[in-house]
Amino acid sequence: MKKTFIKTKNVKNFVALMEELKELPPNMSKIALVYGEYGLGKSQTIQWWAARNNAVYVRANRGMTEQWLLSKMTKDMDITTSWHTQSNFELIQKSLLENPKVIIVDEADYLLRQNIIETLRDLHDTTKCPLVLVGMENFERKLTTLPHLCDRIYKSYKFERYDADDVQLILEGLSELEFTKDGIEYLVTRANQFRQIMKLINKIEKLANTNQINVLDETTLRGLLNERPNLKVMP
Repeated sequence: MKKTFIKTKNVKNFVALMEELKELPPNMSKIALVYGEYGLGKSQTIQWWAARNNAVYVRANRGMTEQWLLSKMTKDMDITTSWHTQSNFELIQKSLLENPKVIIVDEADYLLRQNIIETLRDLHDTTKCPLVLVGMENFERKLTTLPHLCDRIYKSYKFERYDADDVQLILEGLSELEFTKDGIEYLVTRANQFRQIMKLINKIEKLANTNQINVLDETTLRGLLNERPNLKVMP
């Protein structure tokens, strides 16, 4: 299996959102919400974008405190961490005012319970730096408990399950095998999340190699994945 980053519709739409955020005038709120169910490549996408755009990236954790969050941000920004929460906030604030960056917080669901998202909102308001909150499928609904924050959200984007075009891109990017149109459409019925598709490709490649198959249509794939008796199966 080849290793490459696949620019699916979700990736392209996320990139478009980020470019839109960066072009907003200073007087507009630049908070964006990105959410969706697990397995659709949210984390991989934002990490890929953050690394290429010098963004501040931090992943929230269960039970995270305000000091813990700010300490992780200072480390990502190569700022000497203070033992005091307010000092860390001011250090980050000063750095962002001098060198504006996009702030991306993954797994932001974990920050709702202690209302730590308000600290991020304060950083956004005082520095005018874009803030992207990334969460699970019901993250948008959970945020309704913070109406003053919801009012500041410029735009939301939901990562959707992959369709046939996305699966074709993934197959072309990761596998040397050739898949017919009906074969791709069949695979969509078997997997429409990235992790599922990766596992499926790995299994198909092993079985196709064992049975010396290079072109995979729906009939052949059904035979491989259902492990028909006339096909060899990897132990």
